[in-house]
Amino acid sequence: MNNTIPAAGRERDNVVNLQERRLDRTVLRTYRTKADIDIILPNDKQPRLGPKVDEELQRQIEANGGLFEPLLVEPHPDFPGKFRIIDGDRRWTNSRVLVEQGKEEFRQLPIEVTDRTLSDEDRLRAWIYIHRQRKEWDAKEKEMVAYRLVDLMGRASAANILGITVRELDKLVDIFELSEKFTSLRDPSAAITWAREMMGVSKKLFTPSIVEAVVKKVNDKRITNSKDLRKLRSILPDPVARAHFLSDAGDLDSAMLRLGPTEKKPKGGLSGDLEAAVEAMKGVPWTTLQDLKGDPDILKKIDDAEALLRSLRKALS
Repeated sequence: MNNTIPAAGRERDNVVNLQERRLDRTVLRTYRTKADIDIILPNDKQPRLGPKVDEELQRQIEANGGLFEPLLVEPHPDFPGKFRIIDGDRRWTNSRVLVEQGKEEFRQLPIEVTDRTLSDEDRLRAWIYIHRQRKEWDAKEKEMVAYRLVDLMGRASAANILGITVRELDKLVDIFELSEKFTSLRDPSAAITWAREMMGVSKKLFTPSIVEAVVKKVNDKRITNSKDLRKLRSILPDPVARAHFLSDAGDLDSAMLRLGPTEKKPKGGLSGDLEAAVEAMKGVPWTTLQDLKGDPDILKKIDDAEALLRSLRKALS
C-alpha cells in the first residue's frame, strides 16, 4: 500500500494552502490533496441510511477515470494519520468496490481535508448543507436524515440542525417510519412518495387498521399509483365507504362508489339565509308551481320579495 500522505507531517505542510469553505453557518478551512483509500475511513454517524453500493456510480467513476468531486474529510480523532469522511461515503464505498475488483488505478482518491476534527454538530450541519443543494434531498433524503438525526442526537438537536420546528421534524420522522412499511415497490426509494401521500390525509382518520389496510393493498399491488391515495380523503370520513375499503374485497375505486351524498354545510348570516331561500325555491316541484299559477297571495309575496331584494342590492352597491 502506498500512502500518498504521511498524514500528520503533511498536514502541517498544507496549512499555508488553506482555503475557506462556507457551508451555511459553518465555515471550514480546508486543503486539497490525494490519499490512499485505506487511510480514509467511513463515518459511523453517517446520516444517510440504506445500501451504498451502486453499480451505476461505479460505471461513472470508471468512465471519468476516477472521482470527479473530492471527498470532504477530517483528521480522524481516533486513528492518527488517517481521515474520516464528512461527505462522500457513497463515492468511497463504490471506489473501494472497484479496488477490490483489482482496479488499482482507483486506489488514490482526491480529498478535501479540514484543518481540524469537527464537532458532531458541525459535521452534521456541513453534510446536511451539502446534500440540500442536491436533487435527491427533496426526492428522498430529508425524511431519512430527520429519522437518523433523532436517533443520533434527539429531537430538539435534530430540529435545530435541520432548521425546522420539532413538530415539523416529527412529521418527517412519521413519514419515514411509514415508508418503511412499503416493502414491495419496484423502486424502494418511491416509498417516501407513498408515505407523503398518506400523511396528506387527516391524521385523526388514520387508525392502525386503516394504515394496515392501505399498506397491504399497496404491497399486494391493488393500489398502483400513489396519487390514488388522495381518494382516502373522501372515503375515510364516510362510514359505509370506509368499512368497504377495510374489507378484503374493497379497494379505492369500489369504496368511492359507496360514498353517500354530500351535504352542504349551511352558511351563516345574510349570505346563508339568501342561499337557503334560493335552494328552497329551486326545490319546489314543477307540479306545485302549476297549481299555484295565478294565485294572488303568492304573486303578492313575490312582488314584496322583489322589492326587498332591490332595496338590499341598492344598499349593498
